[in-house]
Amino acid sequence: MPTVDILLPGYAIDTDQGYPAFCGVFLVRGRDSAGESRNILVDAAHVGRRPFLWEALASHGLAAADVDTVVLTHAHWDHVQNIDLFPQATLLIHADERRYAHTPHANDWATPSWTGLLLEQLPIREVRDGHEVMPGVHILALPGHSPGSVGVVVETDAGRSVITGDALHFAQVARVRRNPLVFWDAEQAVRSIDRVVDLADVIYPGHDRPFRLTSRREIEYVEPFCLTVTGLRPDARGLTFADRSEQGAEWIMPGIGDQAALYEKNAQESARRISRVPRLPPPSPA
Repeated sequence: MPTVDILLPGYAIDTDQGYPAFCGVFLVRGRDSAGESRNILVDAAHVGRRPFLWEALASHGLAAADVDTVVLTHAHWDHVQNIDLFPQATLLIHADERRYAHTPHANDWATPSWTGLLLEQLPIREVRDGHEVMPGVHILALPGHSPGSVGVVVETDAGRSVITGDALHFAQVARVRRNPLVFWDAEQAVRSIDRVVDLADVIYPGHDRPFRLTSRREIEYVEPFCLTVTGLRPDARGLTFADRSEQGAEWIMPGIGDQAALYEKNAQESARRISRVPRLPPPSPA
């Protein structure tokens, strides 16, 4: 059966001076239909976590060259920046996410204008709902947070695990049924949250520890919290702490109602940008 390991844990940490944006990075291992071993990375984090990603791979006996597939749950900056570490891998991304990344909305601060070009550094395979990555592992469409957000469903010995990206940022989202950041469609975002909750035995959210929901819909974490903060002391003057509930439960991007129309309007330009990117040669056989 396939397995899921946490390479880099996700953290739901924000500040009033910007977002550290520590997303979870996961390693899915198993065998393909021919019996060959597969090493699949789900999300790649931002460059501030690059040395830690190297170390995490090494702790699992792997180098970057051993990763054959990188799945992006979506194309936001904090999930994509390290894909260049894996030039021998195939990049799996939803077709709508790839297309949108080349012509993002002007208010979409999570998808900078360079995102589309970054994606094209690797050979890309566009995926949609139900795509089988390998036996026991398939793609789950979870739009709303972004146009082509996806999850990765892994059938493990312990049950069905779903890696959600930011379709489900942290555990509390499963209870309140509201995505805290919506760049595409709020109603779709709610349906995606419900889809994960209905399907998963264990949920691996984008910015929190993996958890399950009990029969009473209470959150039961399956991994301990562990984080060391440097450069600050708890008694530092000016340092304060606030509950997430004090900061508002949901942010919806201004202009979100224009997204669908702009997506269609920009279709030809997105296609032009994708087609003009030089194709990389396939990786050499091992």
